[in-house]
Amino acid sequence: MTDYRIGIDVGGTNTDAVVMDGDDNLLAKTKTPTTEDITSGILSALDVVLDDSGVSEDELDYVMLGTTHATNAITERRGLNEVGVIRIGAPATQSIRPLLEWPDDLAEAIGNNVAILDGGHEFDGRLLNDLDEEQVRAQIREFADVDAFAVTSVFSPVRDDHETRVAELIREEVGDDVPISVSNEIGSVGLLERENATALNAALTSVASEAANAFVEAMDERGIDANLYFGQNDGTLMSVDYAIRYPIFTVASGPSNSVRGAAYLSAVENGIIVDVGGTTTDVGAVTEGFPRESSVAVEIGEVKTNFRMPDIIAIGIGGGSIVSTDDGVTVGPQSVGYKLTEEARCFGGETLTATDLEVAAGTIDIGSVTPDVDADIVEAAREYVRERVEREVDRMKTSAEPVPVVIVGGGSILVPDDIAGASEVHKPDHYEVANAVGVAIAQVSGEVDRIYSLDEMDREEAIQHAKDEATDNALAAGADPDSVDIVDVEEVPLSYLPGNAVRIKVKAAGALEH
Repeated sequence: MTDYRIGIDVGGTNTDAVVMDGDDNLLAKTKTPTTEDITSGILSALDVVLDDSGVSEDELDYVMLGTTHATNAITERRGLNEVGVIRIGAPATQSIRPLLEWPDDLAEAIGNNVAILDGGHEFDGRLLNDLDEEQVRAQIREFADVDAFAVTSVFSPVRDDHETRVAELIREEVGDDVPISVSNEIGSVGLLERENATALNAALTSVASEAANAFVEAMDERGIDANLYFGQNDGTLMSVDYAIRYPIFTVASGPSNSVRGAAYLSAVENGIIVDVGGTTTDVGAVTEGFPRESSVAVEIGEVKTNFRMPDIIAIGIGGGSIVSTDDGVTVGPQSVGYKLTEEARCFGGETLTATDLEVAAGTIDIGSVTPDVDADIVEAAREYVRERVEREVDRMKTSAEPVPVVIVGGGSILVPDDIAGASEVHKPDHYEVANAVGVAIAQVSGEVDRIYSLDEMDREEAIQHAKDEATDNALAAGADPDSVDIVDVEEVPLSYLPGNAVRIKVKAAGALEH
C-alpha cells in the first residue's frame, strides 16, 4: 500500500498543506491564506497540493487536520454550548463553587449553570459521601434546556463510580442526544482545574461537530474517501469521532504539530523549537521527538486547566506583526494577520510590518514594493525580535547549557541564525510547512494519569492497570491494535497524602489504523 496522505494545518494567518508518501517523503506543499470560513481555505490548499503532487483523490489513504476551531471559539466566546456543570462533592467542596474564577463573559457564554451535589471519594477510593440519585435527577431536570453536561466528582481519577452513574442518570432523563463530558476522561488530579477542563470540553462539542462536518464535507466535495484524523495537543492524532467527544484535546494541536514537524525535518530529537507564524511565535521544547508536556496548570481563555498540554510560550511576533515607533521601536503584538498581502507596505498597503523590515533589509524578495524604511528603525526592530526570541528560548531551557534550536514557520526569516544559548541553529528544508508535516507524520496516542493506593494493589499491578488503560485510550482514538507500544511511564510517590499513594502517568502510541 502506498499510504499517500495529506497533512493540513489551519493557522490564524495561513493554511498549510503537504502530501507525503508511505516512506515520509514530501511530494508537494503549499501555504495559502486562511479564509474566514476556514473550509474554503482548506479546499484551496488541498487542490494545490493534489495538483502539484500528481496524486489523485482516490489514491489518498489518510487526511490529517490540525485546526484552530476550538481555540477560536473560546477566545471569541462564539458558538459555545450552554452547559450544565455538575460537581459531585457536597458538602466537602461547597466553599468554592464551579466556574468561580472564570471571566464573567465566558461563564455567561456557557450559561453559568452550576450545582454541587452529594457524593465523591477520598484520594484512596474510600467513599466521601453517598450519591443521592433523586437529588441528581432533580438537578438534571432543572438543567433541562442545556446543550451539554459536564460532570466532575472529587478524586474521580482514582475512582469514577459516581461520575459514571451520574452520566447514566443524565441519559435516562434527557436521552442520548445531549453530549456528556466526565472529568476522569479529560483532566488529572486537582478538582478545580479538572472541572474547568471538563466544562470547556462540554462547551466545545457543538463547535467540534461543526468543524468535523465541514472537514468531512470538504473531503466529500473533492471525492476523497480516506481515513480522516484530527491533530491533538500532544503531537499525535485522534479519529473524527474522538475529536467530537474530546474537542479540548485539539486546542494546542497547531504548536504541537510544529514541534513534531520541526523535530522530524531537522532530525533534532531533543532541543528547542521556534515556530514563527504570521501572528505569533511559539517557543516549545522537543523531548525524544515529542512536545514536552507542561507540568503546571495551563490557562485557556483565562481559565486554569490540568489536562495534557504542550509546554509552549507564545509571543506576539510574526510576519504580519505591526511595527510601532511611538515609544521606541517595537514589533507586535498587533498583527495584520491573514490580510498581510493587502495591508503590508511591500504589497502596496500602508501598514509597516515585520515582513516589510526584511524586504527593506534585502533578506527576502516578496511583494511589489521595496518599503522605504529608515535603516535605524530596521536595525532596532530586528534587534527587538532577536532579544524577545532569545529570552523565550532561555526560559524554555532546563539548564544553562547551549541546546540545538530549530526555527520553522513562514515567518522564520525574522529570526537570525545566531541565537544566544543555542549550540546550533537549524532552518531545515520545508521549514515553512513544518506544522503540516507534523500532523502528516503523527501517530495515534492514548494517555492515563491516575493516583493509585498501593495498600490496595502492588506497584506492578498499578503500573499494568495504567498501561492497559492508556492502550485502550489509544485504540479508541484510532490506533492499529498490532502497533501500539507504551512510549512513556512516569511514577511519582505522593508523600503528602496519607497512605501509600502513587501517581502514575502512562502514554501509549501506535500507527494509524487502516
